[in-house]
Amino acid sequence: MKKVCGKILGGLLIAILILQFNVIVYADEITNLQNEQASNEEKMQDAQDQKEQVSQAKSEALQQVEQIETQIADYESQISELDTKIEDLNNQILDAENQINQKQEDYDKQQELLEKRLVATYESGETSILDVLLSSKGLVDLISNYYMISQIAEADMNLMENIQNEQKEIEEAKTTLEQSKQELDSSKSEKESMSVQLQSAREEKNTYVAQLSSEEQELQQQIDELEEANRSIDSQILAAEARIAAAQAAEEANRNNGSGNSGSGNSSSGGGSTGTASGSADLGNVSSSGFIMPVPASYARITTGMYYSTGQYHGAVDFGTGGINGQPVFAVADGTVIIAQALTTSYGNYVLIRHNNGLYTLYAHGQSGSIRVSEGDRVVQGQQIMNVGSTGNSSGPHLHFEVRTSSSYSSRVNPRNYLPAN
Repeated sequence: MKKVCGKILGGLLIAILILQFNVIVYADEITNLQNEQASNEEKMQDAQDQKEQVSQAKSEALQQVEQIETQIADYESQISELDTKIEDLNNQILDAENQINQKQEDYDKQQELLEKRLVATYESGETSILDVLLSSKGLVDLISNYYMISQIAEADMNLMENIQNEQKEIEEAKTTLEQSKQELDSSKSEKESMSVQLQSAREEKNTYVAQLSSEEQELQQQIDELEEANRSIDSQILAAEARIAAAQAAEEANRNNGSGNSGSGNSSSGGGSTGTASGSADLGNVSSSGFIMPVPASYARITTGMYYSTGQYHGAVDFGTGGINGQPVFAVADGTVIIAQALTTSYGNYVLIRHNNGLYTLYAHGQSGSIRVSEGDRVVQGQQIMNVGSTGNSSGPHLHFEVRTSSSYSSRVNPRNYLPAN
């Protein structure tokens, strides 16, 4: 019996020892797993922190690029203003030089005339005014001689006064000319300094652009190309507006002359005109600003706003919903076509319209060959001007739509503030 009890007790002791060993092993394994888990969590946190740092670095780089782009635009604007100022000063200097030459010519003539009068007076000897009056043969002759002498004396006085005025005006013109030349030199120096700052800003921008991801760099390249093209487009717009203004002035003159010739500014009827949007279910509502949607109501969903998803400035809205390719693009309000052009880059096929309320709208990336209006055409609200496409810098079919407060690229404002709610 004792042997049996001893065996049972020994077995229990062995089982307890084994259990304790297993508990220790399991406890160690759990601890190891917990430690591994903690290590993994720490690594995950490190990775997350690194990811956030990378994301933040990208955001800061993009932010720096955008800030520098603002500086560049400001420098370019100031340089453009200085170019205008320099041109005006050159014109002023040219005018001043012409005035000085003309005044000098007048002065020389007056001086020559005075010298002739002095010679004539000298050659007449000692003849005095009294001698002339006393030689009169009668009252009438006396009055006539007195009047003649008065006229000669007045002419001499006027001649002397004119010479003095000419001298004074020449001196004043020379002073103004000198001031204009000094201001011109100052403006040229300021432009050179601004150009150096512009170059420095561009180099700094390139440094930050190099830090962007490939996707961001591709987007940035598109934006740079667009802005570069727009600097050229701005000057084209100004030239087009001048041509249109001249054509409209000629048209107005023709109407006033009763010729009945309406000129080149007739309303375009180039197929696809749909009249006004009033009562058209397809075109949708009219906003408080008097604008309709530039695409049919069923496609009037904005897919990109004033900023891209990266935070980069877009300055427009895009209509790019599925199936929009080939859909008509409408003038959002009555106006005059300032530009209707096909580019291989930048906006691609695009139209710029100046509206009667002073605003401008721009429609870009139209299908090749789809533009239905020309520079100077008058369009009505809802008139088709082209079709949605993907020309120029475009990643797919969509309408790039801008609203501007003036014709320049820098005056872009949020189109949502002028379009009907959608």
